[in-house]
Amino acid sequence: MRQIIGKTIKAIRLQQDLSQEDLAGLCSVDRAYISLIEVGKNEPSVSKIFQLCEGLQTKPSTFFKIVEVEYENLKDVHSDME
Repeated sequence: MRQIIGKTIKAIRLQQDLSQEDLAGLCSVDRAYISLIEVGKNEPSVSKIFQLCEGLQTKPSTFFKIVEVEYENLKDVHSDME
């Protein structure tokens, strides 16, 4: 799940042409924290995800829908391998 959340945050950030530094400033967190999330080494709390969504100007419901789709796709890939 950490990788899916990180991948989603990175994709939205890049779509908005924001650097990690830009997003960190918008969310009042360290750039290294954004990096750790994006590479799947840190899993943000729900409250931090809401803060990141605010910085990304994305509704949390939209964010979680993208995460859900990615999660389902990953499950489908794994079930196809069995």
